[in-house]
Amino acid sequence: MAAGILGFLQPMRKKGLSVDHQQGQVQPPIHELLARRWSPRAFDDRLVDTDLLRMLFEAARWAPSSNNEQPWRFIVATKDHEVDWTRLFDCLVEGNRRWAFRAPVLVLSIASMHFQDNGRPNRHAFHDTGLATQNLVLQAAVHGLMARQMAGFDVEKTRTDLQIPTGYEPVAIIAIGYPGDPAVLPERLRERELQPRSRRPIEEWTFSGQWGIPY
Repeated sequence: MAAGILGFLQPMRKKGLSVDHQQGQVQPPIHELLARRWSPRAFDDRLVDTDLLRMLFEAARWAPSSNNEQPWRFIVATKDHEVDWTRLFDCLVEGNRRWAFRAPVLVLSIASMHFQDNGRPNRHAFHDTGLATQNLVLQAAVHGLMARQMAGFDVEKTRTDLQIPTGYEPVAIIAIGYPGDPAVLPERLRERELQPRSRRPIEEWTFSGQWGIPY
């Protein structure tokens, strides 16, 4: 674990970085861990050790948040606890069930929508829960795990079936596990799994000084 974390904290490379997976191109260079992180659908059904999972949530715990509110909550369901895993799996839309049934871990991220000290709405809750989730995802990559976040789920069903109290909002369901063989996927999903990754150029969404002026 220590070696992985130290590697993550090393300075960014000064030379160009070629990304093996899906031949994605990263310019300018970023840390290799960030470049190789991706969101697969093909998972191996091997279980993930509990202590390893706890490392992921420890990473999430150290995410920044507005006023240090730490609004994130997570509900974890692993396949060795079949009732819990199935309850969360059944909240997914059909399109996600087609591949997520192999994931050994499902996690529901939840945001607390009010500040605890004064009860006021926390408009940053989803943002901060996303920061915690990204910490979790990157820590997973350190250990050779993959994670895919899903918006396709029945929010009200999760709220009811998982007994989420008022004032908390389900955000995403995250599939976590070891990478599997894309051959296990249906043909259309397999094609998407093997396509090169792409991102919009920085100039499309980063502006200089005011809206619309490319940075």
